Amino acid sequence: MKRHDEIGGGMKVEPFDIERVRGEFPILSTRWHGRKLVYLDNGATTQKPAPVIARIKRYYECENANIHRGVYELSQTATEAYESARKTVARFIGAPDARGVIFTRGATEAINLVAAGYGRAMLSAGDEVLISTMEHHSNIVPWQMACAASGATLRAIPINDAGELDIEAYRRLLNSKTKLVAVTHLSNALGTINDARMLTELAHAAGARILIDGAQWVAHFPTDVAEIGCDYYVFSGHKLFGPTGIGALWGRTELLEALPPYQGGGDMIETVTLEKTTYAGLPSKFEAGTPNIAGAVGLAAAIAWVESVGFAGIVAHEEKVFAHATRELSKVPGLRMIGTATNKASVLSFVLESPAVSALDAGTRLDERGIAVRTGHHCCQPVMDRLGIGGTIRASLSVYNTIDEVDQLTEALREIVAAASAKEAAKVAAKRASEGADGGSTAGGSADVSTVGGGGVIAYPAAAGASVEAVADELAEIFDLLGDRTARNEYLLDVGAKLPDLFGLLKKVTPRIPGCMSEVYVVGRRRPGSAEVLEFVGDANAEIVRGLIALMQKLFSGQKAEAILAFDIEGFLRRIELDQFITAQRRNGLAGMIGRIRELSVASCQLSGGEG
Repeated sequence: MKRHDEIGGGMKVEPFDIERVRGEFPILSTRWHGRKLVYLDNGATTQKPAPVIARIKRYYECENANIHRGVYELSQTATEAYESARKTVARFIGAPDARGVIFTRGATEAINLVAAGYGRAMLSAGDEVLISTMEHHSNIVPWQMACAASGATLRAIPINDAGELDIEAYRRLLNSKTKLVAVTHLSNALGTINDARMLTELAHAAGARILIDGAQWVAHFPTDVAEIGCDYYVFSGHKLFGPTGIGALWGRTELLEALPPYQGGGDMIETVTLEKTTYAGLPSKFEAGTPNIAGAVGLAAAIAWVESVGFAGIVAHEEKVFAHATRELSKVPGLRMIGTATNKASVLSFVLESPAVSALDAGTRLDERGIAVRTGHHCCQPVMDRLGIGGTIRASLSVYNTIDEVDQLTEALREIVAAASAKEAAKVAAKRASEGADGGSTAGGSADVSTVGGGGVIAYPAAAGASVEAVADELAEIFDLLGDRTARNEYLLDVGAKLPDLFGLLKKVTPRIPGCMSEVYVVGRRRPGSAEVLEFVGDANAEIVRGLIALMQKLFSGQKAEAILAFDIEGFLRRIELDQFITAQRRNGLAGMIGRIRELSVASCQLSGGEG
């Protein structure tokens, strides 16, 4: 696979000292689970070099003041630093006019700014907006909202099985109704590089404007918006070795001037009366309120760091590591690469299929080895739907990653696959030896066989103890003996592997519980002959979530609905140090599963009351 034909060919590659580069990132010397950190989640955020950290620290220690209106020297110093950062961004992306650089919280807010303004001022019923199937949700949802508000139609450029845009379909979709095209420069889920200049030329030929999402691009390759010819370009600072909460929108000044303000407040006004407000010129028009001054200063420092290293060395080094990673990962048994575009970079997405290991389980196992990767759909659900998968394991590279780190990832994946193969073989042997096994004590007590829709047979676990509290105390004793987080995760993986396999059946008969990191299904009932006792079963496509389901079944299945509702499950999970699994940010299905159990309990109580 090649990277980008036009990058590197005419660039002089200077000597690249990877150890010097890595030495500038303090976090890379830290240890996790007893091992030095291998950080391969750069598509989500990059680590920060010491000069960026120091610059932000110096701003707060020596320069902190509000900007633009203070007559005192400290305020003027802060203002100069902020506006200098704007000029740095403009130079970095080849913008012809720094007034067209608008500081935002990141690429997401930048896209929302354009979508909101364009929707209000430029779109109407009958118009069309084009995005692509490979877009991040941040480049889909704002346009859906703009089209819904204006009556315009949102259309999507399809992708092929390799994860490449169908350019002929793009040509056909462009027409006189197309007002704006919004596409990614480099896909965060697949690594596909899109030819931004060609896409721009085709959009302009159809009379449409175009926005390029450069969030994944700018840290890997030089950017020149003038050469691309686009109308808007967005990126985030935190993916460019800068701080979080800062990013930039660049737009042609005449186009930005035609858009209405995105937000109202201080610094974006010219005059205000109680009857009417007139707005400031660019860029202030789109920067209401006190901006992220330290973030802008930190972003400028990040750009200075990138320029000190040089894109010639960055591109050459990443090319070498990426090629090695592509080659070695493809040799891992049962691993299938997702996204095989001819022109791609930085992102390696894959699934483990033979034996099947869920992305969430693989990510957990890798974390135990100090290797940080991303799992799930990467905020690109339409991509996953198009390719017929629920999610991937994603290793995303940056300038400080090494061939040795790739080899550590590859070896860890081989170990995970080998362990899964052995476990699968043992499971088959055990099933043959004892067809009547109950799936392990964690799942609950003796089971009552019943049927669900479609004639499928399941076994509802009976109560595992005299009360929810008694079972909770028993489980707490087990977790007290387990010790650290790794041991707890290992326990969950083990009990999850023993849970009866109902995934295919439950998937047919009940809706999926919300949770982007795994698929979870739960069904429940009142025990036959009882008006108060709730029984339920569940399953998931990730062993660690199956382990959590086993815990929930042991706690609650076969217990009275009122007792289930009265039990403080969040407090219990804190008690056994598994509360990280229930946070909204985890989105692994546990919070949704608990919500579903509570819904079933409420319904059972209501029915019991009605019968009483």
